[in-house]
Amino acid sequence: MSHAFQQSVINEFRANAGKVGGPLEGADLLLLTTTGARSGKPHTTPLGYVRDGRRLLVVGSNLGAPLHPDWYRDLLARPTVRVELGDEEFDSLAVPAEGARRDELFARVVAEAPGYADYQDATDRLLPVVVLERPEPDTAAPAITSLADKLVEVHTWLRGQLRHVHDETEAHFAARAAHPGGGEAPAPGLGLQIRQRCLAFCHALEFHHTAEGGHMFPTMEGYHPELGHVFDRLREEHRSIGAVQSALAALLADVAVAEPDRFRAELARMTEELTAHLDYEEEHLLPLLAGVPWPPAPTAS
Repeated sequence: MSHAFQQSVINEFRANAGKVGGPLEGADLLLLTTTGARSGKPHTTPLGYVRDGRRLLVVGSNLGAPLHPDWYRDLLARPTVRVELGDEEFDSLAVPAEGARRDELFARVVAEAPGYADYQDATDRLLPVVVLERPEPDTAAPAITSLADKLVEVHTWLRGQLRHVHDETEAHFAARAAHPGGGEAPAPGLGLQIRQRCLAFCHALEFHHTAEGGHMFPTMEGYHPELGHVFDRLREEHRSIGAVQSALAALLADVAVAEPDRFRAELARMTEELTAHLDYEEEHLLPLLAGVPWPPAPTAS
């Protein structure tokens, strides 16, 4: 697909709530926006998809070419992606399937779109199948009308990702226990899933802290100089949390061979430090942010 044709598909998709004509008329299409692994810039790609319950499956076919498509390499480096589906738009965690799970999902894709089997036959490369997680509708979630609400939303997501990491590592250890033959016991689908979730968590936390330290804290401190000690502590915690993030990534990289009890103790220690920071931030910042409207009013040009 040439760049010009791809851009015309993107423009038509966005102008017609996901419907396009020409050779792609009637196809199930979504737009996937990834962050360039090297450039850090957003890249949008039209892709066919197959539904798997609420999740969406996309295949890195690259039309049977010998190399993985750029969007696949991008999401391995930056797992949080943006999905446009019809008139919907949402952030998603992109998780490549592994082993038997990948084979099962590829068979599901081929049953609905047989052309992918031809692409697989055309290359020695195993075509990756990527699961795009779709957020569950949360009708109980309160409306976000203040910067305090927005901070709570971000912190709730971060805590939720930590819970997912705990749940998935426990599932990994359960799979290892069911195959006590030693070595790297199989835990189909969980190695990359844990890695992707950890990366997404670490990138989101880094972005959140950069925004706070670069913009929010200096502004708030200007209005509340009496709380200088609070902002000094938060800045120091941001520095120490950076080390925790690196340690967490290293810990999860060794989950395949880790001793379960020691691993659990270390993960619990890191989680306690991270959540204590979020708790302290909420205790001192939410009262100050409750009166700041969100989203911010547009500035006059």
